[in-house]
Amino acid sequence: MNLKEYCPEKLLTPELAVKKIKNGSRVFIGTGCGEPQQLIRSMVVDLSIQDIVVYQMLSSTFSHYVDDPHFLDRFSLKLFFISLHMRQAAFEGKLDYIPAYLSQIPELFSSKQIGLDVALVQVSPPDRFGICSLGISVDITLSGMENAPLVIAQVNPRMPRTWGDGFVHVDDFDYIVEYEEPLVDALPVAKNQEIVERIAKYVNQLIDDGSTLQIGFGHLPDSILPYLNGKKDLGIHTQVITDGFLPLFEQKVITNKKKSYLPGRVVASLCMGSQRLYDFVHNNPMFYFRSAEFVNDPNVIAKNDNLISISSALEIDLTGQICTDSKGYLFYSGIGDQVDFIRGSKMSKGGFSIIALPSTAQNGKVSRIVSNLSEGAGVATTRGDVDIVVTEYGIAELHGKGIYQRVMELAEIAHPRFREHLIEEAKKRHYIFADQLPPSTQDLLFLENYKSFMELESGKTVEFRPLLPSDEFATRNFYYSLQENTVFYRFFNQRKVFSREMLQKQWATVDYHQNMTLIGITQRGKHKEIVGIGSYGKSEDRVAEVAFVVKEEYQNQGLGSNLLKRLEKIARENKYTAFTATVLSENKAMLHVFKKGYPHAEFKRTYGSDIEIYMPFDPPGATELTD
Repeated sequence: MNLKEYCPEKLLTPELAVKKIKNGSRVFIGTGCGEPQQLIRSMVVDLSIQDIVVYQMLSSTFSHYVDDPHFLDRFSLKLFFISLHMRQAAFEGKLDYIPAYLSQIPELFSSKQIGLDVALVQVSPPDRFGICSLGISVDITLSGMENAPLVIAQVNPRMPRTWGDGFVHVDDFDYIVEYEEPLVDALPVAKNQEIVERIAKYVNQLIDDGSTLQIGFGHLPDSILPYLNGKKDLGIHTQVITDGFLPLFEQKVITNKKKSYLPGRVVASLCMGSQRLYDFVHNNPMFYFRSAEFVNDPNVIAKNDNLISISSALEIDLTGQICTDSKGYLFYSGIGDQVDFIRGSKMSKGGFSIIALPSTAQNGKVSRIVSNLSEGAGVATTRGDVDIVVTEYGIAELHGKGIYQRVMELAEIAHPRFREHLIEEAKKRHYIFADQLPPSTQDLLFLENYKSFMELESGKTVEFRPLLPSDEFATRNFYYSLQENTVFYRFFNQRKVFSREMLQKQWATVDYHQNMTLIGITQRGKHKEIVGIGSYGKSEDRVAEVAFVVKEEYQNQGLGSNLLKRLEKIARENKYTAFTATVLSENKAMLHVFKKGYPHAEFKRTYGSDIEIYMPFDPPGATELTD
C-alpha cells in the first residue's frame, strides 16, 4: 500500500508527529528492541513537551538521556522491567519500577487502572491490504496501543513482519511517521563459560526429548541453550526469542512436533537479539507471536504437556525463597515472566520449573545461596512455588520437601567455600538439627562420571549415582521399606530402627575415593525412590569390603550384579585390587551374585554361619564394564 496515496493526511515528520502529544500526557512506548527510537528522540528534544509520564516494559533509548537533569524535570519513567541499559538509573532513583506479572500488565491498561493518553509504536510497512505488523514487539505493546486514544506509529522497513496477534491496520493509527533505522540490538554479554557449561550439563540431564521449553529473561538461561544441541523434537512456548535459539532452530533440535498445544509453532511474545535473528523470524510461519496475556497466562502455559520453565535468580535462601528483581534495596531487573511460567509449568502434565544460577557473585566473593535474603531484597518466587534449583555444583529438588531437606539440598549445590557456614546458619535458625554434619567441601563434579543407567526387562530405568547428604530421608524410607529377612541378611541382625545418627554416619564416611556408596533410583510418577544401595569401604591396603542390598521387588533382575561391577570400576580408579565380603550362608542370592561376578573368588566359612569371600579383580582390561 502506498501511504501517500491512501492516507496522506496522517503522514507527518517525526518532529510534527510528537507535537500532537499534549503536556501532562501518559505515554506508552513499545517494548525492547521494537521501540520506536526516532519518535522517542524527537519527543525528548522538543522542549515544548513537558510533564510526560512514560510507561514501558524494556527501555533502551531513554538511557541516553536519564543523566540529564533537564530530562528528568520533563519526563517521569515508569518501567515494568529494568533493562541493563537502565540499571544504573534505577540504582540512582531516576525512574520508577512497577512490579507486576507480565500476564497481568495488559489488564492494567484495559481496566484503566493505568490510564494512557498516547501510544508510540513501531511497525513494519503495510501490505497491499494496509496491514502492518508489530513485528518483534507484541507482548504488552498490543494492549498499550489498543487502550490509548492517540496512536502514533513509526513505520520502519527494517521491522520484521511476524505472524500472530500483531497485525494492525493503518486505519488504527492516528498519525504515521515513515522512518527507517536499524532496530535495537540485544547481544549476549560474555559469561564465565566454565560455569555456564557446568550448569548446562546439569540442566541437560533434566530435559527429555520432546519437552516444550520456556527460557526466561537473562543471560544465563539464554547461554544454556546451545548445550541442548543433542536433544530431539523440542518445542518452544516462551516470552522472548533470542539469538541463543538460532543454533537449535538451524540444527532442527527445535521442531515443535511433539507439542500438545499449538504443535508445529513457536509461541512467543517478543524478540530481542541481532539482525540475523530478526531476519530469521521475518515472515516465518513457524513463529506465532501473541500478546503477553496469552503467552504468559499460566492456564495457557499448562496446556503444553511436559512444559519445562528455565529461568534465573539473583539469590535464593535456604528455605527456597527467590529474589529476581533487586539487590538488597536496589531494583535490578523485574518480576517479568518467572512466576507466570513457574505456576504454568507446575500445572502442566509432566512439567516442572528450573531455577539456574551461578553459586557465587562478585567474582566468587559472595554466595547466591544464602541463609536469608539480603536486607531489602524482594521475594518474587515463593518457597511454595520453587521446584528445582541448579548451580554449577549440582541439582537440588525442593518441591514437596521440608525445610530440613531443602537446607541440605541447597547447601550441597552451594560453592564449597560457603557450605559449612550455611549449615551453621541453618542450625542457628533451627532449620536443621544441632548435630547435623555439613556436606563435603569437595568440588564433586567428578561424581557425574559415576552416574549410569540400567534398563530392566519391565521397561523401567534404574539410575545409579553416588550417595549424597540430601539422600538421608530417601535412604531412611528405603531401609524401612525392606522386609525383615532382607534387613537381617544385610545387617546380620533384626534391626528395627534406622536412626538419623546411623544414616548421617553412612554418608559422612563416604569420601568418594577410599569409601564409596552408590544408590539405584527409579522414577515413581513425578518422584524418585531408592531401590538399591551398594557400598565399599577400605578394609586393608588395596582391599575394600563391599556390601549391597536391593529392594525385594527389584531382586533377581541384575541390579546386584550391576551395582557390584560399578563399584569395582570406581574402586579400581582408587587403586584397589580386590573386594572382600561377609555373607550369611543362607543368603543364597548374594552368594550367587558374588560367584557369578568373581568365578575365582575364595570362599571361607568362619565361626557360625558366616562366609568370608575374597574377590581379586581381574587384570586391567580383562573385564570391561560398559554402560
